[in-house]
Parts: sequence; C-alpha cells; structure tokens
Amino acid sequence: MKQINIVAIASYPAPLRLGIFVLGLLLLWLPFALPIYAYVGDRNLASILTIVLLYAEFILLLKLWGKYVYRQPQLLRYYGLVGSRANGKELLVGLGIGLITVLSLFSLEGLLGWLHWQQGIQVKIVLEGLLVAIATGFAEELLFRGWLLDELQRDYAKAAIWVNASIFACLHFIKPLSEMIRTAPQFPGLLLLGLMLVLAKRRCQNRLGLSIGIHGGLIWGYYIINVGQLIKYSGQVPDWVTGVNQNPLAGLVGIGFLSIMAGIIRK
Repeated sequence: MKQINIVAIASYPAPLRLGIFVLGLLLLWLPFALPIYAYVGDRNLASILTIVLLYAEFILLLKLWGKYVYRQPQLLRYYGLVGSRANGKELLVGLGIGLITVLSLFSLEGLLGWLHWQQGIQVKIVLEGLLVAIATGFAEELLFRGWLLDELQRDYAKAAIWVNASIFACLHFIKPLSEMIRTAPQFPGLLLLGLMLVLAKRRCQNRLGLSIGIHGGLIWGYYIINVGQLIKYSGQVPDWVTGVNQNPLAGLVGIGFLSIMAGIIRK
C-alpha cells in the first residue's frame, strides 16, 4: 500500500508535488541542521556545513524521487546532468560567455568614464571565484533548470519557462523587507536571466552544461570585480544606468548585455 501511494504522487498537481518534495527535504535536513547551528560556534562555518548538507540530501532525494515516484532511476541524466564530452564542452563555452559578458560590460563602462579601475587582479580571488561560480552554477541550475523546470513542464508545457524564471527571480528576494525593497530593481534582470538559462538548456538538447557554464561565468566575473574591489563608480550617470546598489543586473546596461547574450544563444 505504501508503494502505491508513493507512485500516486506522480499524478498529483505540480504545486502539490513540489510541496511534498520540499517537505520531505526539510524533514531529512532539519534533524542534522539544527544540531550544527546549536553546537558550531562559527556562524559562517555552520552556514556552509548546513548548505552543503542540504544540497547533498537534495541530490539523494532526487534519486529516490526518480526511482519510486516516476520510475526513472536515471532522473539526473533526464534533467540534463550528463557526463558527456558535449556537456563538458558546453560548460566551458558557457563559462567563457558569462565571464566575457561581465568583463565587457565593465570595460565599456570604464571606457565611457562611468567607472575607474583600481588595483590589479589577484590570482587567489580569480581561483576562489571560479570554485564559487561552478559550485553555485551547478547547484542552482540543477535546482531550477533541472528539478523545478521538469516538474513544471509535466503540467504546464507552454507556461513552464515563464513560471520557472519568475520563481527563480522571486526566490532571490527571500530576505528582510528593507533588503527586499532595496534590491527590488534586480527583478527584471533576474527574470531575463532565468528565461535565458532555460533557453540555453533547450538549445543544447536539454543538457545542463551550457546553463551551468553561463550562470557560473556571470558569477565568476562579478566575483572577480566585486571581491577584488577592482572598480569605483564615477557617478557621471544615474544608478539605474550602471546598476542600483552597484549590481549590474539592476541597471539598464546590465539588462542590455543580458539581452544581447540571450539573442546570441537564441540564434
């Protein structure tokens, strides 16, 4: 009887399936996460440990979800996480596209006098940024363009791309109200980015390599610039041009560069 109930989940509406999955993930995660927060004094270390644990359990639950709910033991491959040469090549191409886009954006603003370059690039920050970029790109793309997109497409074939991009953008605003208001101008850029990453996956026969690469490349470029403190805005143009709160996704130029990138991927 228990197995029949589990199989029946596949026929539930998408919101209910998503809720069941998230609830199951929380039930797996909380018994381990709470002691970590309670006994690890370093808040940053505790946060890192719990996030790593959460994602490890997310992947484990995906495998169980595929095996018992959808009868697809290779669900990660179905999502596009394929260990193939083509996927690896697309990952590297995506990293290059994302990185070059960010560096080109800031270079253009520098040529126009909208910002001034500061100290030189540090190799340590470049390597740190690459690790952060690949880890974040992998995690978010498997979550949003893998699991979430698949669940949405099973019920809403035509609207799935817009719903996916909207959820992707909205979940970046889970923070205190004052911070949500301050960062609200990022929403259009995040929505466009979400649409573009779905398009990148579809252009690669549903492989995730290009999406992970582009996402990671954008993060990598911004990490190098931001953490390395390589620029200082001159104030010659309003923030809505270069990016509100110095975030390029919240500026006209950043959205323009994302639009160009989306057009290239589409072609």
